[in-house]
Amino acid sequence: MALQQDLREYSKLKKNTKVAIEGVDVLTPKGWEKDTNVLIEDGRFLSIKKTANKDGYQRIKAKGLQMFPGIVDLHGDAFERMICPRPGVNIPLAMAMIENDRNLLAAGITTYFCAITDSYEPGLRSRETARDLINFIWGEGQHLLSCNHLIHIRHELTNIRGHEELCGWLQKRRIHFLSINDHLPPLEDRYKWRRHISNLRRRVILSNQQIIDMLTQLQEYRQEGSLQVEQLVELAHIYNIPVASHDDDSEEKVALSHRRRMAIAEFPANVDLAAQERKYGASVLMGAPNLLQGGSHMGWMSVEEALKNDVLDCLCSDYHYPSLFYAPFKLHSEGLMPLEKAWELVSSRPAAAIGLGNKKGKIAPGFDADFLLMRPENALPSSITSVYIKGKEVAKYS
Repeated sequence: MALQQDLREYSKLKKNTKVAIEGVDVLTPKGWEKDTNVLIEDGRFLSIKKTANKDGYQRIKAKGLQMFPGIVDLHGDAFERMICPRPGVNIPLAMAMIENDRNLLAAGITTYFCAITDSYEPGLRSRETARDLINFIWGEGQHLLSCNHLIHIRHELTNIRGHEELCGWLQKRRIHFLSINDHLPPLEDRYKWRRHISNLRRRVILSNQQIIDMLTQLQEYRQEGSLQVEQLVELAHIYNIPVASHDDDSEEKVALSHRRRMAIAEFPANVDLAAQERKYGASVLMGAPNLLQGGSHMGWMSVEEALKNDVLDCLCSDYHYPSLFYAPFKLHSEGLMPLEKAWELVSSRPAAAIGLGNKKGKIAPGFDADFLLMRPENALPSSITSVYIKGKEVAKYS
């Protein structure tokens, strides 16, 4: 698969060593293996055994620690606040993304789909910023960033400018995940109109009239935008790039997502629609902040409701990285899931949904050695003592 090839290319830049993690409690696909040894070679897990020949291995004593699979985050856009902490204030891109990289590791995220919005907005969510981010991640970011960075483009339907460039990114496989968004509110929905303007004010420096003029003009682009989206989705399928729907809130939208063969349904509005998405073969993805806040900030389906109705497949950080780490512990503490199963929502299940189910998200022979060493009985990210990616320690905390 194209995505797996990109990960292999990325891993060539990381120096691999033979590592033995000794005496650790390991969360494996079959459950906990206590006080065992994990051998890693060439960036992959080799074995998980009580006794092992460790000659020639760098030996890491981990008695009393737990080993969890690294977190796979399919949708995270908190990097935007690193780039633009206030409207009109822009931090140099390399500085912002290095800060973001450290925040990812501190939250236990080892594979990260950087959710870049390709919008009609000027500034932070513009095509220009998307281009700069893609160039950075594919360029100097390969050497400056430790977390596995993959590119998730969130294309806005009414952003019709630069369509050929976006097609080119898909054809050259510079994008690893495409989602189709339509955040432009209809003119007749005054509540959504006011809410969208309020959100825009947090990101752009435009007068009220300029925002209204822009949103009104964009209404004329829906038909052309829809035709462009059909081409984008078809190209994504040709090049084996997973595609997601976003915020489906009607049976008509779910049916359209089914016709487009969406692999993932991001944030469906309610249980019935989520169940329909799954019936059509899509994995349902929801935000971990929803769980921590006790519900959707939009008044839609909560994570707890989705879980109780068996329509939840995986979680993402959405706009807050630490929430994704904490979510499995919260599900466990509230008696909703065993911790071992809850951790799958942030590791093996998102990996499987995006097509990396045989490489990422599990501590098992042959899988990439992306993992966390943690102190037990601490549900906060401060429990992390070390983060490893492809068998290399990339972050260490006292």
